[in-house]
Amino acid sequence: MKNKQLTKAAPTKLESRSLTLTWLSLKVFIAHYRHAPLQAGAILLGIALAVTLLIGVKATNDNAVRSYSDATELLSQRADVLLTPPLGENSLNESVYFALRTAGLSQSLAVVNGKISGKNGLFWQLEGSDLIAALTLQQSRNSASSETSPTSSPQINDLPLAELLSGAPTVIMSQSLAAKVAPDGKLILENSSLDVISIDDSFGLGSAILADISLAQQLLNMQGQLSYIAMFSERADLPQLKSQLDALGITPQKASFSQQDQGQALVALTRSFHLNLNAMSMLAFVVGLFIAYNGVRYSLMKRQKLLVQLLQQGIERRALMTALMLELVLLVVIGSSLGFISGLQLSHWLQPMVAMTLEQMYGAHLLPGIWQWTWLFEAIALTLAAALAACLPLYRDLTRQALAQGANRYQQMQAHRKTHSIQFASACGLLGIAALLFPFSQSYNISLVLLGIVTIAIPLLLPQLLHWGVSALMPLARPGLWQYLLAETRELIAPLSLAMMAILLALSANVSMNTLVGSFEQTLRTWLETRLHADLYIRPPSQRIDTIQTQLMHDSRVSGLYQQWQIEAELSLPVSTENPSKQTIPVSLLSRDGYSVRHTSALKESLPTLWQSYFNAHVILVSEPLALKYQLKLGDSVSLDALAKTGNCQAIIGGIYYDHGNTRNEVIISQPLWQQAQLPPLPISLAASFHGDKQGRKITETALDQLQVELAAELGLSQAQIYSQTKIKIQAIAMFKRTFSITLVLNSLTLIVAAIGLFSACLMLTQARQAPLARLYSLGVSRNALRGMVFMQMLIVVLITCLLAMPTGALLGYLLINKITLQAFGWTIKMIWDWQAYGHAILIALATCTLAVLLPLYWQTRKPLVASLQQETL
Repeated sequence: MKNKQLTKAAPTKLESRSLTLTWLSLKVFIAHYRHAPLQAGAILLGIALAVTLLIGVKATNDNAVRSYSDATELLSQRADVLLTPPLGENSLNESVYFALRTAGLSQSLAVVNGKISGKNGLFWQLEGSDLIAALTLQQSRNSASSETSPTSSPQINDLPLAELLSGAPTVIMSQSLAAKVAPDGKLILENSSLDVISIDDSFGLGSAILADISLAQQLLNMQGQLSYIAMFSERADLPQLKSQLDALGITPQKASFSQQDQGQALVALTRSFHLNLNAMSMLAFVVGLFIAYNGVRYSLMKRQKLLVQLLQQGIERRALMTALMLELVLLVVIGSSLGFISGLQLSHWLQPMVAMTLEQMYGAHLLPGIWQWTWLFEAIALTLAAALAACLPLYRDLTRQALAQGANRYQQMQAHRKTHSIQFASACGLLGIAALLFPFSQSYNISLVLLGIVTIAIPLLLPQLLHWGVSALMPLARPGLWQYLLAETRELIAPLSLAMMAILLALSANVSMNTLVGSFEQTLRTWLETRLHADLYIRPPSQRIDTIQTQLMHDSRVSGLYQQWQIEAELSLPVSTENPSKQTIPVSLLSRDGYSVRHTSALKESLPTLWQSYFNAHVILVSEPLALKYQLKLGDSVSLDALAKTGNCQAIIGGIYYDHGNTRNEVIISQPLWQQAQLPPLPISLAASFHGDKQGRKITETALDQLQVELAAELGLSQAQIYSQTKIKIQAIAMFKRTFSITLVLNSLTLIVAAIGLFSACLMLTQARQAPLARLYSLGVSRNALRGMVFMQMLIVVLITCLLAMPTGALLGYLLINKITLQAFGWTIKMIWDWQAYGHAILIALATCTLAVLLPLYWQTRKPLVASLQQETL
């Protein structure tokens, strides 16, 4: 019995001793960081930067996805059903809404919306609704949510009801938007001065402008008309609702019935955009972890003798290993917490950019941002897992080293070279896999995997290539200090490799993203030159378009008048092996006059007899995004519901045209086919060309501006409703740049993170070399020669890295342009090099390297020679 008690007590005593040794080791490591704060700072900096970009993008993306599913009618609930204008009509008669209310269907809301001109040629999205009905629905939603959730939400009493319902020219904005566009409480729309009421952002107005429906109808010239009616009903009651509508005579000829999808379509549409942001944030996360790992390795290198001494003093290897892991956990928690705070601030800055991009490309409105504590725990878990996976092999090697051997420099270098060879072989294997996958990467997801494989392989190539590059320079060096310079540079590759891998990854991403943006901008400019052929483009109110068209036809200054018609329709794909069941797609159905279609449709491919059959048969043109997304090909037969009145809904795809910057599905039919289908006879927009001078030259830009002013006055339009060709190009390019602003910001932040990592690595390495440099100085090498030597060593390594970043960046750019962007958005882009942007990225790397080298050298020159030599013994 006594032996059993001793057996039970022994493990407890051993565990207590192990814990004591672990705690003592951890105290020693903390004391080490008190004397060397730069090492702890480098590790925390890398972790904080990594988590900052990860949390910043995650918070932004999560908030956007939440907005899709939580979006409601303004100041109301999420609609379950929409009654939209019947096929071929642009608006809905408000008598339908009165019939619903009279029949007791009070769970409905009338809405009118549209673009309205403001000051300086700007257009705003104005939305008007039955505010009494909206606020009543909002109140019922708040009552229901308060029963299920104790959290507070915006209340109906918080709104200035008296001002809203008084009939005064008043609009409502969120506080954040009002502070930007109407700080004085006034807004000019359609030459009318409106009072602005700002309400809390929690009401979810976003960037919309809301007005009472009577005011909105007046401003949009839609008296007696509605854009749609939102209806609210339980899913189980939808069949009953449809029966009630039929009983009221609200047939498809009066209103189209469409069930809502709770934001799923918008989630699917924007998936590629959010994947791109996530990919860039993960890239920055990896770059930040490189910095942290480099700091950990440098710290362990400086503590190598200390670890040996602890082992010699009787500290168990397991206790030492546990202390190192606890130290890493502590650093990860602190660094992740700092990164979490700064990441939320970054998200606050990124939110307006993302909101603008999503609104311009997809028509999505973002709700006010929220944050969750779970993001911090996720960041800590992810960072800790990555840090442990990277550092455990290093910890294991250090804690298993022989006590008598200590730090054997030769064996360390051999181990580094072996590791670099393995990394190079692994990179070649990954690139081989990517080459095999390339022919099969016909979908966005596979292409994204392909891009990820190449991104992982690129930095693994670098250490071995640096070693070969420096070795190739050895025969060119003169004997003496130059040969010593290159020989020592080879020894520096191992401690610098991680920082160089981070800068290579960031430079490659920078080169590829600048290639994408520069190529897209040039492609867009070229496409606009083809697409825009008229001098002025006019979009008058629908009620006046017939009158204005007649005036322009009789205007002697007009040399050509062009029209465009547009409605919403549905296209049905043919049943095939890829589509075993019938699939219906909402599309924008357009028609243009014969001259515009022939001369402005930038065709990607077409049937040989396209123009012979286009104006005489059921032949259509489809946009490139639509064709790529649904794998449509020339000669395919599809069905268009809008052609029902022709007796044949089937149509043949005769051509596929480029449609850069547009994410909508578009189909163009000929004007004879449009008329045969009895679609709306009035166009939605007009374009006009004007006579030039007597020599036949085009009208000058100055004369066109003056003509625009005169025409606006003659036609009774605002100048914001008349666009010149130059103005459209400028606005299109400006919208393009705003759309890609978030991508460029993240790209720049990634490069800055890598530059900070390079600075940190160079700073620590130069400080670690104080003793060798002091020995050279004591042997007669001047300080200027030492500075030049150290700078040349870093310059060689950075230049080789930058040279490698050019082809690797080009490879990533090719994949982004010809795979990712093409498959995700359906835009064919011609790849163009932007040498100026590449030069800027390389200059940042060189400037960072110079600063990181000169600062420690300056500090060293102020220290006594003996103090520098004493670094050898530390």
